[in-house]
Formats: sequence, structure tokens, C-alpha cells
Amino acid sequence: MIEPEPAFASNRPGQPAAYPEIATQDERFVPASEKTPGYNQKLPLRLTRSVFDDLSIWMIGVGIIIGAVFPPMLVGFGVPREIVLTPFFFGVCLLAGILVGGINIRLMRVVVMPRLRALVDGMRMIESVVEQATYTGDWTDCDPESCQLPVDSNDVIGESAAAFNHLMRVLQHSHQVEERVGEFSKTMTSQLELSPLCNGALSGFIAATKASAGAIVADVGGELSVLASFGIVGAESLTENDHVRLALRTQESIYVELPEGVSVNAGLVEFQPREVAFMPLIVHSTATGVVVLAGSTAFERDSRSLSQIFARTFVMALSNAMTHGNLQRIAALDPLTDCYNRRFGLTRLREEYTRATRSDSPLGLIMFDIDHFKLVNDTHGHLIGDRVLANVAKEAKQVLREGDVLVRYGGEEFLVILPGATIEGTAEVCERIRKAVEALVVQDRDQTISCTVSLGFGSFPATPADDETALIRVADEALYRAKNEGRNRTVAAS
Repeated sequence: MIEPEPAFASNRPGQPAAYPEIATQDERFVPASEKTPGYNQKLPLRLTRSVFDDLSIWMIGVGIIIGAVFPPMLVGFGVPREIVLTPFFFGVCLLAGILVGGINIRLMRVVVMPRLRALVDGMRMIESVVEQATYTGDWTDCDPESCQLPVDSNDVIGESAAAFNHLMRVLQHSHQVEERVGEFSKTMTSQLELSPLCNGALSGFIAATKASAGAIVADVGGELSVLASFGIVGAESLTENDHVRLALRTQESIYVELPEGVSVNAGLVEFQPREVAFMPLIVHSTATGVVVLAGSTAFERDSRSLSQIFARTFVMALSNAMTHGNLQRIAALDPLTDCYNRRFGLTRLREEYTRATRSDSPLGLIMFDIDHFKLVNDTHGHLIGDRVLANVAKEAKQVLREGDVLVRYGGEEFLVILPGATIEGTAEVCERIRKAVEALVVQDRDQTISCTVSLGFGSFPATPADDETALIRVADEALYRAKNEGRNRTVAAS
């Protein structure tokens, strides 16, 4: 048994930052004396507001001091006093000290200043690019290849240039991440239908992590369902997977890494995974689903972080899609019978008729209503009549196939849409509905209420119809004949 790895966190205590060589704290210029008490004791006394001016003064001053002490020092080495302790020799030594200080200052400005100036110019360029790109989105003015500084020394100047180059790479990487998150967010916000949304999200997760397989499992209507999958063997079994359940319960991401050479027959994917990730989808402190990703190589740290950002974006889009789907379902349902209402039913019939015409496939249609329903209402009241309506609809739905559509057309009249049903298949469904309703008994205190239905049906193209309205008309005419011929019977359209 492989123990799951603890949930990944991008900034755990004790772990190094993603870029340890670059300080993460944003430091503005603050005089050293304001940063640390007693800091002036560690640095030479500042004479001006310019480091280079201070350095020039100190260089000249040191040159003067050396020029002043040089003649007495020569006396100590045995040089005659009358030669070195003269105003002329002192003047020459002082002048030489000042000259050496001046040469050092010049060398400093020739060797050090250009490198610092390049660093400053580069930083100002970054400031300009970032400021402009923040509003325009155009980051093409500078990239790490064309804007990097040469690193030609092993001192603090070289370290500064290397840090600048690394800053450019980090900036470009940050921009790339921002673009990918923006593209993913755009995909998520452009879709409200659940299936396309989940398929698009899974593609984004797989691309971000370079995974070879994946799936999205979410709570729909109180039950876990697989909403999208790619490369997963028996994806439906993920709803019972222990790691999926653990991720939902702990609300922590789980990364199960398999060492090289270890083979696990888990029946999850068609290849030998190197690492499998289980990332919970959390909204309002509640885990609503899990993203499962399997990779043939271990997931990189950047991939993990990016997938976590994607998960936070996706879970809100998933919640919106589910809410949208629920609202659509509620708007399309008849509240009494839980069947589709007339408006939705007619729209669906138009779609199925168009599909049948295009694909040259049959389309069955049934019209039926409850016999003598007015008598039920008059005798037992409308509340009992509503119970009869609801139970008739329930019995009819139980004998329909998956994909068939039951519509409350109006009052006690119902419409059944049967995609792919021939005239014989439609007649068979009619008889199943008729017999199921005939056996129905509704109890009202000490009375039992029975009812029957009359049905008319047709099947396009065996039943000629120029459009879906014509198909309804011929089925309704068949229903009318069933009523006239004694009710509780099935009649085919002429």
C-alpha cells in the first residue's frame, strides 16, 4: 500500500522559496541609519548623499595622508633627512597622493560606473515596460534574451547583474503564468453548459501539468459523478476510489508518487503512471469534487501551483454551471407532474424532428390524455385530480426508455417524444403506457380511483409530416379517434 503524500503547498514553513536567491520583500530606499539602530558604527561616516562623491573624497583624503606620511617613513628607512624633509619633497608626495586618488576615481567611474548605469537603465526599462503592459497587455518590448546584462565579474556587481537577469526570467515566467490563467479563466467564463465546461477544464488541467490522463469527479444532486475523463480505464469507478474520497474528506490535495521500477496494477490508466494527483475542488469551505490527474513523469512544482490556481477558477465556474443547469431544469419542468412543460417540450420536439430529417432516422410521437378526467375532478375534487395526474405521469415515465421525453401538453393531455422509434416501436410503447395506467389505483381514504388513457401516435417518416407541428396534428387526430371509438385504446395516425 502506497501512503499518500501530504498535500502540496507552495509556501510551507521551512521550505525554500521558489527563487531563494532573490529577496521576496519589496525594499524601497531607506537610509542605513533608519534601518538598524547603531548601523552608522558599521560603515564609514557619510559625507554627502552620493556614494561616489564620498568615495572620491575618501580617495583624495587617503592620497593626501599617504603623501604626508611618506617622507617621514623614508627617514625611517635611512634616507637622509635633508633630502626628504623638505617642502619641495613634501609637495611632490602630496601631489602624487592626490594624483593617485584622482586616477582611482577615474578608474572607478570607467570600470564600475558603466555596469551600475546599465543595471539602473535596465531597471528603469522594466519599470516602463511593466507600467505600460499593465494597461496594454503588450509585453513584447523586452524579453530575457534581448535585455539581459553581461555577468563578467564574481563580485557584488556580477551578482547584481545576475540577479537582474534572473528577475527578467521571473518576470517573463510570471507573465506566462498570467496569460495561461487568463486563457483558462476565459474558457471557464464562456461556457455555462456542464459537459463542455468540464471537458474544457480537463483539457486545461492536462495541458498545465503535462499529464497523460485525467478526470473530473463532482457531487451532482447528492451523488458523485464523473463529469469528464480522458485516458482513464473504467472512469466510473473513480466515484468509489479511496484517494478521491480522502481528498473530499480532508479537503487536501494528495500526490501519490510511484518510484521508478515499481509496478502497481490499479486499473486506473492505460500506462504505468509515475505520479497521480487528487486535487479537491473547494467552494465556500465545502469540497464539491476532485480533479484526478495521472502523469508518466512526476509533476513539477510550477505545474502543481498552476493546477491549484486553475482549480480555484474552475470550481466557481462549475458551481455556476450547476446552478444554471438546475435553474434550466426547474424552468423546463411542470411542478405538478415533474414532466417537461409545453414550452420546453415543443422546443425539444423541433430539435428531434430536425435531427431525424437530417439523419434520415425515425421519430415517434404519442399524444394521450386521461379518460373522463373531468368526472374525477367533479367527484373527488381537484386535489385528488392532481394526485391522479401525478401518478399517471409517474407510471408513463417508468415504461419509457432513457432519452424519451414526456411532456405535459396541457391539462390532462400528455405528449411523448420517442427519438429513433419506428411505427411498430411507437405502438409498443403506447400499449405499455396504456396497460400501466389501467393497472394504476389511487387511494382516497376509503375509496379507490382507477383511470384509463386514450392514445394516438405516429412515426416520422412512416407518418408523413412536413414539420413537427404537422406530426403533432396527425397524432392528435388519432387520439381524437381513440376517444370516439370507446377510449382506453391506442390508434395509429392515418
